[in-house]
Amino acid sequence: MAENKKNNTQAPEEEEMEVITLEFDDGEKADCEIMGIFDYNGKDYVALIPDDGTDDVWIYGYEEDEEGAFELIDITDDKLFEAVAREFESIMEDPEENEE
Repeated sequence: MAENKKNNTQAPEEEEMEVITLEFDDGEKADCEIMGIFDYNGKDYVALIPDDGTDDVWIYGYEEDEEGAFELIDITDDKLFEAVAREFESIMEDPEENEE
């Protein structure tokens, strides 16, 4: 899966949302807003909001190198995915409590 980062143009008074375009193995593409990056058990994960009119949130593993390039990693273990999703839901319930 390849990811390309692009900017979303908005009015100056609005907070600029970071948007990336995901390209899947079948050639399909999806623009996604980066909701945030969070930690679970010492590893980083990213929550994405696809621009598809749904209220879905996609969660991937996240790795960034020293130069700022990043890679999204599928979470293939169901138990790990469920644990990461619970952590994300916990953060969303009370975001102020989970800020560092």
